[in-house]
Order: sequence, then structure tokens, then C-alpha cells
Amino acid sequence: MKIHNFNAGPSVLPKEVVRKSAQSVINFNDTGLSLLEISHRSQDFLEIIEKTTCLVKRIMNLNDEYAILFLQGGATLQFSMVPYNLMHKKAAYLDTGFWAYNAIKEAKKLGKVKILFSGRKNNYTYISKNYHIPYDMDYFHCTSNNTIVGTQMKIFPKTSVPIVCDMSSDIFSRKLDFDQFSLIYASAQKNVSSAGMTIVILKKDILGKLKKNIPSYMDYKIHIQNNSILNTPNVFSIYNSMLTLEWIENQGGLSILEKKNQHKAKLLYDEIDQNNLFENKIHKENRSNMNVSFFLKNKNLEKKFNKMWKKENIVGLDGHRYLGGYRASIYNALSNESVQFLIEIMKEFERKFS
Repeated sequence: MKIHNFNAGPSVLPKEVVRKSAQSVINFNDTGLSLLEISHRSQDFLEIIEKTTCLVKRIMNLNDEYAILFLQGGATLQFSMVPYNLMHKKAAYLDTGFWAYNAIKEAKKLGKVKILFSGRKNNYTYISKNYHIPYDMDYFHCTSNNTIVGTQMKIFPKTSVPIVCDMSSDIFSRKLDFDQFSLIYASAQKNVSSAGMTIVILKKDILGKLKKNIPSYMDYKIHIQNNSILNTPNVFSIYNSMLTLEWIENQGGLSILEKKNQHKAKLLYDEIDQNNLFENKIHKENRSNMNVSFFLKNKNLEKKFNKMWKKENIVGLDGHRYLGGYRASIYNALSNESVQFLIEIMKEFERKFS
């Protein structure tokens, strides 16, 4: 039975990654041990960390000026770790969605925050390009893709201020000049791995400039010195990341995946736009290629539509509790077949109820 998984996270993973992960839980590398049983300080795991680090740098075309960390606490912990390590007095933020707003709340506890743009009053339906980053900011923070509402930054500003970006829901989905960012963080459970691990990619030279007594676990320098094993890391999720990154390379890298993702998104947005029963409320230039939000124009039809898509083995289509409606998360591993299947369901629904 084919399941079409549109969950926003934890989300669909490549089938071969799931198969290899499942096998590793039974017998990892013919050691007779489960991956869940190996020591995080064993040579087997150190090789996983090293290989995963190399894959991240190779796929993103980054040099050794960057450190790669595999931490815990999700993007939520990074909302505090970033200002702990980088904020001397003040930082600039874009308020483009629920998670960006939460990042701002945490940063305000550690310094002064200048909000350059907020889409809150307009229900985060667009992202302005008309903002100026003051030169005296300690850093500029943005969220590249907003999972709940379905907006995405298509371009990033040119600035001498260090750029920090939360890429939790679109990392490894498109080709960018990643060296324009001083720090990138992303929770893994969307395009990278199973839940429980966060990738942090940072330029080492941005650290050590503040005279702060930072708690050890919150200090990026200490994590770099300990090669991401200051405490016991999420071995299983890091291993899944390695497998997923190998899969990305085998697909042809980020340029190929970007084209596939753009194609899937265009198919779905085109259907929403031409279907008499559905609508998308996001400004077209800001529509996300990862999370497609849409609504029934007639809410009285929701029960009928819900019954229809659930009967057809579609899962994860409910909109976020904050927003309602529907959300199709079409990450890297979601097949074109699943997108086409959802489109056929929407067409059939229109034929029956338009």
C-alpha cells in the first residue's frame, strides 16, 4: 500500500535511507551490534562524524574556514545559542513567521534586537525586500523558509554584517552561495534526517570576540573542540544524515534537487490557482518550494475533503494548528508521483463539489 507522506517534520525520508538505517539497527557494519548500541566514542562512530562533516562541506562547497557541528535541542536551542555567542550589544532580525518570532523573543533576553521587517500584521503572507541592515549590528538573523505559512526567501541581502540563517525547512533543497552566511543552523527532521539532531555550520572566525562567560553547552567553541561529542550525541540521527547526504550526492547534488523541487512546487501551485475550490494566500514571489499552504474557499466542504484524502492514504496534509487549512510539505524525498496523486484528488474533489 502506497502512503503519500506530506508531513512537515518529522517527514518523508528516501526509501534507501530508511532501509539502510533499519538494517543498521539490527546489525551495524557486520559488528554484531546495533547502531543503537555502539559507543559514541568508538572508531565506528568517529568515522560517521568525519564522513558526514565532509559530505556537508562538499555538497555546500564550503572550505575549512567552516566548522560543522551536530548538536541537540533543535532550532529552538539555537535561538539562544546564537545570541549567547555572537551578540555583544545588538542584532538585526527579520520577523517572517512563527519560528522567526520565537528566535526574536529569545534574543531579546540577551541584548537589543532591531526588527527590520515584520510580516506579523499581514499574517506573514509576504517577505519584504525593502529593509536596510545597519552596519553596527553584531549580526543579521533571518529564516530562509517558513514552514507554517509557506513563505521562502528567494534572495539574501548583501552586507558586511555576519548573516545568520535558520534553514531548518529548506536546507539542502537548493543551490546557494553558502559562504555568504557566517552561521547556518537547521533541525534535521525535514530534509536531512530523523528527529533529534541539529546541524550548525559556522565560520570559525566569528567566535571568541565577546568577553562573555558562556555556559559550556551553549559555547560553539567548546563543541568544535570536542568534535560534537561534548555530551552523548544522537548517533542514530547523525548516521541517517550521512546516508541522506550520500543520497543527495547520488541524485546529482543541489542543482538537480532544486530543479526537481521547483517542478513539484509549480505543479501543485498551478493546481491550487486554477482549482475553483482552493486558494493560496501567499504572495507569489514568496511562495515556498517546500511547504505549500492552501485553503478551501468554502469551509463547509472541509469534512468532505478530509474524508477524501485520508481515504486515499495521504497523510500529514492538515495545516498547522496556528493557521488551519492544509499544508503539503514537499521536501526532497517526496516523489513527483505523490504530488501528482494529490493533484488528482484535488481535481476529483472539484469535479464533485464545484
